Order: sequence, then structure tokens, then C-alpha cells
Amino acid sequence: MTIFIGGAWPYANGSLHLGHVSSLLPGDILARYYRLQGQQVLYVSGSDCHGTPISIRANQEGVTPHQIADRYHQEFAACFKQLGFTYDLYTRTDEAFHHEVVQELFLQLLDNHFIYPKSVLQAYCTTCDQFLPDRYVEGTCPHCGKPARGDQCDYCSALLDPEELVEPKCKLCGTSPSVRSTIHYYLALSKLQGELEQYVRSHVEDWRENALHLSERYLEEGLLDRAATRDLPWGVDVPLEDCEGKKIYVWIEAVSGYLSASKQWAKRNGQQWEPFWSEEGSLSYYVHGKDNIPFHTLILPALLLGVGGRLKLPERIVSNEYLTLEGKKLSTSRNWAVWVPDILGRYHPDSIRYFLTINAPEKRDADFSWREFIHSHNGELLGAFGNLVNRNLAFIRKSFDNQVPAGTVDPIIKNRLVELYVTTGQLIEQARIKEALEAIFTFIRSGNKYIDDRKPWAQLKDDLSACKSTLNTCVQIIANLANLLTPFLPFTCDRIRAILHLPAAAWGYIEVSDDHQQLAPFEPLFERIDTAQIELELAKLG
Repeated sequence: MTIFIGGAWPYANGSLHLGHVSSLLPGDILARYYRLQGQQVLYVSGSDCHGTPISIRANQEGVTPHQIADRYHQEFAACFKQLGFTYDLYTRTDEAFHHEVVQELFLQLLDNHFIYPKSVLQAYCTTCDQFLPDRYVEGTCPHCGKPARGDQCDYCSALLDPEELVEPKCKLCGTSPSVRSTIHYYLALSKLQGELEQYVRSHVEDWRENALHLSERYLEEGLLDRAATRDLPWGVDVPLEDCEGKKIYVWIEAVSGYLSASKQWAKRNGQQWEPFWSEEGSLSYYVHGKDNIPFHTLILPALLLGVGGRLKLPERIVSNEYLTLEGKKLSTSRNWAVWVPDILGRYHPDSIRYFLTINAPEKRDADFSWREFIHSHNGELLGAFGNLVNRNLAFIRKSFDNQVPAGTVDPIIKNRLVELYVTTGQLIEQARIKEALEAIFTFIRSGNKYIDDRKPWAQLKDDLSACKSTLNTCVQIIANLANLLTPFLPFTCDRIRAILHLPAAAWGYIEVSDDHQQLAPFEPLFERIDTAQIELELAKLG
């Protein structure tokens, strides 16, 4: 089986914050898991370099959009690498290859009559003397009455056009825009209503509830044709005559990035991209935040249906709810955020990965609290997992001259480990990532209880054979945890493999040979974080 995993494309207009990582991390966990199984995996993403926020920031700084996009793309790539993300390709939408694929899709949709020209009235700022892109228009949502942009309301998730806003204003100068007639091209979503209804119904069992309910809501309201082009200075050119200054709408070209990135990866590596997009023998996951749901469950499927050719529609939608910070909504403008470059400068990436997974907003909003983050590290990573590993290996180093003692593996423990691979694997495949990690840490806590009950320090004096079997069993636990936790805590698991001279990780029970098995030099896996750090971190917010 081939596994395609697409991670959402962050806007390259500012640093990543933990909300981004929280929504994207399941993609890397899935990719690592399936690779451990020996499956063919293609895991792609990239920086969205054409978003209106980039043009806005460029205007504010007096530089080109490309300079802004380049700055943050480089930063994103570095941060994802530090966090252990294993993209097969992390690319960007301002590359010529992406432009060519998107333009080809546009022309196919046009030929198939799923894109058509239409005379429309568009917001025009007489002060700035330009047509205004959707995100350059801000006002009040006509549905919920909350502040909204001209493309979408973040409060009620309604898809909008600028002319629908109440009391619209130009984001650049604050004046009320007028409307002028222009020609734009529209995606004929209404023609695909029936096929999209059937598609969404076919995934009732394997989509998260937020994706299912939001998609059903749009379908019940009736899909409206949506603009496929905009008047913009920055983006993918419309590949038609008499369309100078018009670009392909960013939400259409950005979601097309999954296909363009697949083709780009194949071209670079001399591989075939088609098996990952075929209807037979492949499985696809799309990993993103709640605000991106309709673009992955309706817009992207509409594009793929419109071009024909039996390209595989998104199969598993992994859509997280929101991550809040200290009980309040993240706000980049108010600096109410934890920036990824900053937290990576002071904390271990596995600590970040652990907390964002065990507290993942899979079914409801979750909160990042500095107090909980530091106590979680000290209590679970250090106190449970780190303690299990260190207490056993340190005992072997001290009492058995650093050599794993020969002994009989406890059959109950072995069976539980074998079962843990099965149950954890099933949970990961269902994108129940948080439950999978909880199951492993439940076992870790039982492993510590096993040691406390067996008391190898007492057995060393009273029953040497029993002591050796206890410690040998514990080494097998540690070795298998290095497999089971690799998708979640890859850096720490690499250290364990080095200590125990283990082969490359795989998804299945292993046993460490006790034939003169010498432990490599090691230090504790985790260090305690001083709880005084909590107040220091809180003082930096806002």
C-alpha cells in the first residue's frame, strides 16, 4: 500500500507558533508510523508564499513579497527540521514548478467547463487606486456579527465574499471601498453539489466530527460558485490572454500544492507520483487545523473531480480544533503566542512534541499552559519514561558491569508489548494520536510498577537468577518502547537505540540479545526543568 500524507501549508508572513505545530504534528507521527511498518510513504507540504497577508506585510515593511516569503520559508524549514518533521518534500508555492502545475489544472478545469468567466462587481479602493483582494477588505460578518475578512469568518467559519461584509473597510488605508465591474473566473462548485454530497457521505465513519459537520453544513446550505481569480500583484498568473494583473485565487492554488508537490518530488527523485494518487492500493491523510476544513473537504475534491482522470480524493481528514494559550485565544497581533523559534531555543523538541500530542485538540479546543507544559515534562517524560529507562540501565551499569544480564523474559510482559503494537497502531491509523500516546504511557507506568513489585535490588541479594530475569525483561521493555515511541519522541528513541546497539526501528516486537550485550555510555534521557521557569515564561507573553 502507498500512503500519501499532506500537511497544511502555513502562510509565510510571520513566525510559526505552537498552534501551527499542534495542527501539523499528527502528519509527522503518521508518516513515521507507516514507514516503521515498511509502507511506501509520501509526506509533503510547503510554505504558502502567495497569501494576501504576505503582500500586506511587504507593504508595511517596504520590501517585496518575495523577500517576506523567502525569510519565513527558510525559518519554517529550519523549525520543522528541528522539531523532527520528516517531510519527503517541503517546498513553496512561489516556485516555477508549482505555478506550471496550477496553471495546467486551471486550463483543464476551464476546458471541462468547471471554470467560467463572469462579470462581477469587486471592491475598489479609490484612495489606494486598486481593486482589493478579499483579505484587504475587513468588516463585520453578516452571519454572526463578529469581525471578519473578505474571504472567511474565523468565528463562524462562513466562506465570504468582500461585498457581503457589513461596513467594509480597506485594510491598507481604512476608507470604505466602492465597487467596480471587472471580469473574473469562477469555480462551478454548484455543478458538483451532488458528487460532493456523495463523497462526504462516504466518509461518515472515518472523518473527525468537526470536518464532517462543517462540510455537511455547507452542503445543506447549497454550494455557491466561488471566485477562482483575483486582482493581485503577487501570485500565480492566470494563463489566458487579456488577464494581465489577475492571479489564480490563493485558496485554489494553495490546495493544489499537494498535487504539485507530489509531482515535484517525483521529478527530483526519479520516482512515480501516480501510485500515491490512484484510487486503488493507496491511502491519503490531510492534516490541518479547523479553519482549513472546507478547503480540504470541498474545494480540493471539487478541483480533483473537475479535472477528471481519477485522481484520488482526500480520504482521511485529520482536522484539529484550536489550541488556546493560558486559557485565551491565540493572538499574533497582541503577541499572545508561543513562537516556535523561541521555544526551540530553550526546550527539547521531544518535550514539545509530547505535550502537543498528549494535549492535542483532536475533539475540542485544548490549552497550552506553561505550568502544565513544565509539569508534564517533569512528571511524565522525566518521572515516568525517563525514570523507567534510567533506573534500569543505571542498575545494570552498577551491578552487572554495564552488561545486559541473561535471563528469561516475563511472558506476560512480552504478550502485553505484542498487543501494544497492535492497539497503538490501530489508534494511529485512525488518527486517534492522543489515545495512542496515552496507551503507551499507561504501559510505561505499569512498567515502573513491575520494577517496584519485583524489587531487583533485593533480588540481587536473595535470588540472582530472578534479578537477571527482571532486568532482562526491563531491557526488552525499553527496547520496544524505542520502537513504539519513535513516531512521537524520535530524538529520545534514537538515543535509546544507540545505548542498546539496536537496529533501525521497525513496528513489531523485538528482543535484545543478552549474549555479551554491552551498554554504550549514557546519560539520563531528560533533565528536570526548574518550575521557576513558569513565571519567567508567563512574563514574556503579551
